[in-house]
Amino acid sequence: MTEQPVKKEMKVAFPENLRGGVYANNMVVTHTKEEFILDFMMITPPVGSVTARVVISPGHMKRMVSALKLNLDKYESKFGKLTEAAEPPKPAIGFHPPSE
Repeated sequence: MTEQPVKKEMKVAFPENLRGGVYANNMVVTHTKEEFILDFMMITPPVGSVTARVVISPGHMKRMVSALKLNLDKYESKFGKLTEAAEPPKPAIGFHPPSE
């Protein structure tokens, strides 16, 4: 007979300055072989700013995508099917030479 693993409770500190969260209406994902980088942004013309950056390993990214999918499915079963929002026009972020 195999022994069941013992579940351990872990306490997690939640810093006061993060409790309110941040708002993002845009996200950019980049990656290397070793990590995914998620930059969450608040875009309000004429400027935008990064509100949070999350760096995550590929293995954890796969689990995070699964968790998001599971929770989206639960949400839709409770509140109804969502439709994907239209993609907003690409903002002009970064350096752009003056047009002639």
